Amino acid sequence: MKRADWNILICVLTSVVLVSCGTPSAPIPPSLELVKVVTDLHAARKGDRVYLAWTVPTRTTERLPVRHRGPTRICRSLGADIRDCSSPVAEVPAARFPPPGSEPQKMGEPGPEVEANYVDTVPPAMQAQNPTAQIHYAVAVLNESGRSAGLSNQVSVPSAPTLPPPGHFTAKVGNEGVMLLWKCPPDAAADRANPTLEHRLRIYRREQGQKTDTKISEGNFADCALGQPAAQVSDEHASRLPQFLDQTFEWEKRYDYRATVLTVVSEPGKSELEVEGEDTPVVQVYAHDIFPPSVPAGLQAVFSGARQAPFVDLIWSPDSEADLAGYNIFRHEAVSQPVRLNSTPVKTPAYRDTEVQSGKRYFYSVSAVDERNNESARSEEASEQVP
Repeated sequence: MKRADWNILICVLTSVVLVSCGTPSAPIPPSLELVKVVTDLHAARKGDRVYLAWTVPTRTTERLPVRHRGPTRICRSLGADIRDCSSPVAEVPAARFPPPGSEPQKMGEPGPEVEANYVDTVPPAMQAQNPTAQIHYAVAVLNESGRSAGLSNQVSVPSAPTLPPPGHFTAKVGNEGVMLLWKCPPDAAADRANPTLEHRLRIYRREQGQKTDTKISEGNFADCALGQPAAQVSDEHASRLPQFLDQTFEWEKRYDYRATVLTVVSEPGKSELEVEGEDTPVVQVYAHDIFPPSVPAGLQAVFSGARQAPFVDLIWSPDSEADLAGYNIFRHEAVSQPVRLNSTPVKTPAYRDTEVQSGKRYFYSVSAVDERNNESARSEEASEQVP
């Protein structure tokens, strides 16, 4: 290439660079720092309290890590959907959560997820205002300037009033199971005039050391009758109190029992809604089996020995206990004490005594034994003469 051509090329390139450097670019708008809208709000009601929980957003609407977070507004509405949150019931301050960037993270990445929560108390007037309505909730996360990107997803809980728990909730371990007794609250018959509301008593059991409850009973609470406190009731009058017999537990374990009154809202064409009231104090029970089986009944003794070695057959009515291990057989003569004939429990309600002698009368009795070696009293005696 000639020298003149090089000079022309250099001039052209220089002109392009100068033109490019002198052209202004479009201005970058400042970030609004709007925190992303919450999408996983959920709610649960227990008594007068509504428990709200959600995940704290860690990015802005521009997908940038949040640098400056403001408070979170709690929005509530009875019956109608929430349009805006100009009159929140509460504000959760940003100080309740770890500040943005307080946890180790990669450059340009948001911090770890944090669950936020808030407990709202439903005023009694709101519960009575429209018992079949629902209370709607939403949250709005503000930035440092008090601006929000919008409302979260909306959730709802029934507004129906709840009843207090039954009083004097007690438990008594017996040979048939754990008997639970209680005294109905004074307003157990409340809202009977409202056909859309029903109250049921729900009973829970939890094995000590475990984390989950088992619902063992749920019955109609409308006919609950007032009685004496369970602590003052004798066994012969216990049937006057509302009660439930738990037979689904395991012996030799410890359990916690509690009860609550359930309010059920039923409207034609709609699904049932329910909300639990407050719980009774927990009742602790050690299901220690010290209860023997029933005493065997109907014992009969029959001799047989024609053309064979003599023996006495015993039969009796079987016991029906689920934990029955078997029976013990006792024999004695007129002037001696009873002696057990079997070394291990007999599994069936029958026994053949082959150790008999001619000319003697034998007296027999039977006891029942359970799996924990609790033994019943002996049955009525049956006797047989060996010819």
